[in-house]
Amino acid sequence: MTEFELIALLTRGLATNNTVVTGPGDDCAVLDLGIPDRWLLLKTDAVVEGIHFQAEVAPERVGHKALGRCLSDIAAMAGTPTAAVITLALPRGFDLAFAQGLYTGINALASRHNVAIVGGETTTNPERILVSVALIGWVTRGQAALRSGARAGDAIFVTGELGGSISGQHLDFSPRLEEARWLAAQFPIHSMLDLSDGLAGDLRHILTASGVGAELLTTAIPISRAARLAAKAGASAKPPLAAALTDGEDFELLFTVPSAVAVSLLDAWKARFPDVRLSCIGKITARPGLILRDRRGERPLTDHGYTHFA
Repeated sequence: MTEFELIALLTRGLATNNTVVTGPGDDCAVLDLGIPDRWLLLKTDAVVEGIHFQAEVAPERVGHKALGRCLSDIAAMAGTPTAAVITLALPRGFDLAFAQGLYTGINALASRHNVAIVGGETTTNPERILVSVALIGWVTRGQAALRSGARAGDAIFVTGELGGSISGQHLDFSPRLEEARWLAAQFPIHSMLDLSDGLAGDLRHILTASGVGAELLTTAIPISRAARLAAKAGASAKPPLAAALTDGEDFELLFTVPSAVAVSLLDAWKARFPDVRLSCIGKITARPGLILRDRRGERPLTDHGYTHFA
């Protein structure tokens, strides 16, 4: 059973109430608590030693990643983060300096984005370290960017460059909070998520939620220098394009907008964020499925991103 099959099974028939605007299936839960101008965002995520980081990694970078993953999900909803609680699970005989370094990394990123760390939990966990973060934030009422709004004809955009994140990007990324809020304020964002499991897998979440398909142009997909170097050096078994499609943990924004605004969006983006690449990589189609198009024609994209338990 894959991660997403398990999620579908476990979330079927969950308890709910009249505060829920968006429940399981998007980057954050969206709750209506009766505040006139905003909705509450709620997110939790975890990093596990041996899965999301290795023991030799500097603890400050692990802390950065632990909080950054949740911040990236708040960004995917075009929201503003507010406060977090941290659950820290450590083996017996843990390294105190490592635990303190984790919090140094968490606190540095939290301070950068005006997020309060307001509590949490510590517990014993045999053999390996686990850091879980629960984060709340807010978004203007009625303006949460969901996965379910993509429409046939939309242009598909992605920020940054993709693939090769294992070389360091997965630990040192910058959550696209400012960029996402600017996008939502300036342009009609039909759908959006952050790329945590790879373009090939995460785009399918939008397609499934929206009931549409997509075509991607191979020449338009922004492949990172790290992915190209890894392939050239033989450090990766994947060609650069495959790495960009499937590596995961890029933590970039993937979103769709009406094709009529695509050119003006690119121009405005270059003026506002000159140091962050933005690429139009394809279009949403009424025809179901995910197609990869290059100079030789088109073919179904059968690659998927990372999934736990697979």
